[in-house]
Amino acid sequence: MKKTPASLFVRRWLCPALCFVASLPLLSAAVPEGTAARLGKDLTPLGAETAANADGSIPAWNGGILTPPAGYKPGQHHPDPFAADQPLFTVTAANSAQHSARLTPGALAMLKAYPLYKLVVYPTRRSVSNPQRVYDATRKNATTAQLTTGGNGISGAVIGVPFPIPASGLEVLWNHLTRFRGSAASRQIDQAAVERGGGYQLVKFEDEFIFNYTLPDMTAAELEKDNTLIMFKQAVVAPARLAGTILLAQETMDQIKEPRRAWVYNAGRRRVTRAPNVAYDNPGTAADGQRTSDQFDMFNGAPDRYDWTLVGKKEMLVPYNAYKLHSNTLKNSDILKAGHINQDFARYELHRVWVLDATLKPGTSHLYARRTFYIDEDSWQILAADHYDARGQLWRVSEAHCINYYDAQAFWSTLEVHVDLQNGRYLAIGLDNENTMYNFALKRTPADFTPDSLRRDGVR
Repeated sequence: MKKTPASLFVRRWLCPALCFVASLPLLSAAVPEGTAARLGKDLTPLGAETAANADGSIPAWNGGILTPPAGYKPGQHHPDPFAADQPLFTVTAANSAQHSARLTPGALAMLKAYPLYKLVVYPTRRSVSNPQRVYDATRKNATTAQLTTGGNGISGAVIGVPFPIPASGLEVLWNHLTRFRGSAASRQIDQAAVERGGGYQLVKFEDEFIFNYTLPDMTAAELEKDNTLIMFKQAVVAPARLAGTILLAQETMDQIKEPRRAWVYNAGRRRVTRAPNVAYDNPGTAADGQRTSDQFDMFNGAPDRYDWTLVGKKEMLVPYNAYKLHSNTLKNSDILKAGHINQDFARYELHRVWVLDATLKPGTSHLYARRTFYIDEDSWQILAADHYDARGQLWRVSEAHCINYYDAQAFWSTLEVHVDLQNGRYLAIGLDNENTMYNFALKRTPADFTPDSLRRDGVR
């Protein structure tokens, strides 16, 4: 496949967005009260533009999904509230030039590389909703949140979005890192590193989270003192050669002040050891080298190896409301195909996204010399990412196919896909079609996320 330099992509479509950024007001991290008063008015409670776009193809936000569809019961796979929607059009290699202004470089590269690749575009549904306590906290954070240690940490924020009216790339990134995904959750998911010819072996995970940042009784002072953003435990349950391995991570908020605390239980040795390498560009768990540690959840961890530039906001065709991909009427084999997932089940919509460009700092190292992230204005979820190698060539293309988990009012990915354009393989992580549904009522305490608890889990 002929490689297209990253600089050409910039000239081709990012330049118009730069005009937008030039008009952004120069705000400090904590905005004035008069500016924060826009939240819940011309801006949504999380900071998106409330109004429709000029031609109405992006509708006004009206609160998102506030009640589940009739007949839904917690514990079920989430029925599609937009099942009656019909596609507006389909983007293929043949008509991609017509839509190129609204496509990421990654999407254009996928259309060029894979003849069967397509984007089926549906009416835009602004489905994002969060609990009222998240909105209330966001309103408060707007006037108190600050970046600390050069942008590697935050202070004065808790529960809600820290920077709903952002003025810098790091503020947008922190909105993604702290976005609402419930207070605690467990899930059973599958991962597949799909070969060029379509073969794969499933890796099955059982994950548990405590989102320390969004706990109902958490305070900004306690959060800063403890410096713990998320507690995470991931057990590999299949295949047999990997089963029994458990990763435990205590995600620190400021990872320059204190690196991520991580341990691994090795089933073969029956030992718990520190895992300092679960970060940055070290390989992701059982991913066959198809993603880095910091690609989990589209981006996680310390931002210190990159310079972050907020390019601006842009209307783009992005994966959204992926209830078809989430359905328990599908099998993994229906989704996992050679080259890329089955695009018949993927839904794309036109949304406003923040474009965030990360370039590797001199004197630091990472597999990706440059990364561009496309972040949903309504939820602050990274929806897509393009990753470039040291030569400036587009290397990997990532997408997060998300839904509103309306039992928790949390907008989160149901499937992440990371495609390697150079080796013809891809990684799909989050497959839940054949598994028990997410449990947002999980009862756990910090004591369940310690090395001692990891030892107990390992011998059960």
